[in-house]
Amino acid sequence: MKIIYNISKMGLLAACVCFATLTVLSSCKDDFPVNVESDKITVLKSIKIVNAGKQGNEIIEGVVNENNKTVSFPRIDPETDLSAIQFEATTSDGAILEKNTYALLFKDGESESTVVLKVTNSPRYREYLAKVRLKIPVYGADFTKPIIYDYTNNELGNPIYETFTGALTRGTGFDGEHVLIVTRHAAGSHLLKVTDLKKNVINRIPLNLTGVTLGTFVVNVGDIVNGHTYIANLSGASAASPIKIYHWTAPTAAPQIVANIDVSKIVGAGVRHGDNMSVNLDKNGNGFIFLGDNAGTKVLRLKVSNYTNIGDPFVIASTVNVGSWSSFNQIGETDDYLFTGHDAPIMAVNSGGSISYTLSRTSIPIRSSDSRVVEFNGERYLLTTTAARTGSEPTVLSLYNITKGNNIIDALTAFEQSDRKPVYEYSLLGPVNTSPATQTGWSVLKDGDGQDKSLLIYSAASDAGFVLIEVPKKELED
Repeated sequence: MKIIYNISKMGLLAACVCFATLTVLSSCKDDFPVNVESDKITVLKSIKIVNAGKQGNEIIEGVVNENNKTVSFPRIDPETDLSAIQFEATTSDGAILEKNTYALLFKDGESESTVVLKVTNSPRYREYLAKVRLKIPVYGADFTKPIIYDYTNNELGNPIYETFTGALTRGTGFDGEHVLIVTRHAAGSHLLKVTDLKKNVINRIPLNLTGVTLGTFVVNVGDIVNGHTYIANLSGASAASPIKIYHWTAPTAAPQIVANIDVSKIVGAGVRHGDNMSVNLDKNGNGFIFLGDNAGTKVLRLKVSNYTNIGDPFVIASTVNVGSWSSFNQIGETDDYLFTGHDAPIMAVNSGGSISYTLSRTSIPIRSSDSRVVEFNGERYLLTTTAARTGSEPTVLSLYNITKGNNIIDALTAFEQSDRKPVYEYSLLGPVNTSPATQTGWSVLKDGDGQDKSLLIYSAASDAGFVLIEVPKKELED
């Protein structure tokens, strides 16, 4: 009897536990959410803007992406009343747009705005992000699409051009059609066609060097302007080592000596010229050639007319030591120039050296050299390449947007008030260099209608090589 009694108590306890468990499970099941069928569908089937254009009578059809819950429209006339954009939509049965009219906000300089469209079918709703873009002109270069023809230390391109060794090539030039290589390398000074370089073809056009003599180095720097080639020696400021500048229009012909100047006879001039040369000539061959001295405190200006008449030497005393490899580059056809070197900030000056603006030493890298103002497709850029003077400095081509402003002073002022970040950079991977001669250049290619089509950018540096970069103009994408 005792055993039967104990079993009965245990059975009764088990039964109670099971009953309680079933009760709890039954209660929990009642609390689970379940899918409730509903006819309150909130799908945006199609949509259009019905009041686009200056007159408010243009209809713009949108494209709905249901997977991403987005809507895109073709670009609209910026003269549309953006404060009251009217949408007309086709939706699932019973659904409507919460609002049909929206005010679109565009920040200064922006060409697109996004609005949240809500499709409601109470109590449900669905949201779509609609992007509205303005059909406005675009300017400048599209730096996301560069084509690079590299002959530098950068491993992404071809091997470094062979003459850029042992500081044998310190001077180069570029005019859009040719690259000029001024070198003491066994290859000799020569031209390279840009069309060949774009095919990765090296076809040297040797320069006839008959009569090229005298100087610490008989050739050191040069440039090519409108098909006219110039090369200068490295002068020691004496009758035995004068400044000599040679000129070619045909590379196979013997050069014309267009300058042979004993610098020691020029009052106030420096004692060594030819480490750098800036040639600034208009389409008629009129302008100036500037040669900074090695001490970095004097610039010798030579007047040029008709490409070959050179004289009237004038000494510009610099208030800033710009270093041995200075540049003095004209801005357009104005009397404004950018004067700088690897030890000095960029200065806006006139042809007599009077300073109108000086960029802060920290606005861009102080080693930025051969600075130029580039104008392309309605925008203006500052082009520089840094000199690898010490181990912590790279050789990098940089372009900065300086479009704002009516003149160079306004432009540099506005630039210093901006974030001062380059819009494009490319590394030449130059080594540390005790003679970091650095050159830049640019040219604009035109289309059949004479409009800017693409921008050619050039840079070279001693022992780093040279690079050509072609950038197309910016296009309005729909």
